Amino acid sequence: MNIKSVTIPARPRDAASLVIYRKKRKSHEVLMGRRGSKARFKPGVYVFPGGIVERADYRVKPKKKLKAASVKLMGVGGSARKANAIAMAAVRESFEEAGLFFGEKGNLGNSNHKTWSEFASRGMTPDLYKLDYLGRAITPSIQPIRFHARFFSIAYDEMIGSLLGDGELEDLRWVKLDQSEGLEMMLVQKMIMETLQLRLQGKTAPAQKLFFSWGRINIVDS
Repeated sequence: MNIKSVTIPARPRDAASLVIYRKKRKSHEVLMGRRGSKARFKPGVYVFPGGIVERADYRVKPKKKLKAASVKLMGVGGSARKANAIAMAAVRESFEEAGLFFGEKGNLGNSNHKTWSEFASRGMTPDLYKLDYLGRAITPSIQPIRFHARFFSIAYDEMIGSLLGDGELEDLRWVKLDQSEGLEMMLVQKMIMETLQLRLQGKTAPAQKLFFSWGRINIVDS
């Protein structure tokens, strides 16, 4: 008798990361931190500040919106509203996990969210037009926890504040873009770093698209 089991992959949650870079002597480095041993997803690996999109990220107002060219590449069905909310999530997470503000004087709007209230109290709101879109990645369908992550970059000179996160990321540090330190990280982080390095060298590097089919139903004979 054949018994078929049906497995429906988890739907990816929208997420975003901000790749903050600076020049050190003749090379560039990016800010990364290590996920704690109790993290639900990929503990112990080095990542950029980032996390899932929250409802509050849709409600706050940036000073300027993302470039239209970026929106087209983000896998949001052309929705500028969704694309900008994803970018706002990257900005919010960079403050929560690294203590760094990305914003200018402007009207953010009202928000009860703790982080966005911090921005509003300073009269600050992000200028998303300054962000450079680097690419996106979807966690493989075999994973029980999945994300559709988008990656943006910004120069450290645009940030305000001192490195001091909420503890979610351990060992916050500047990591060389050539990855010569050999830190443990996922393939997507490595490829995003390669894309950024090429662009900072003045070379053409298209936005990354690292994703896998998640809508398929897997049927296994046993």
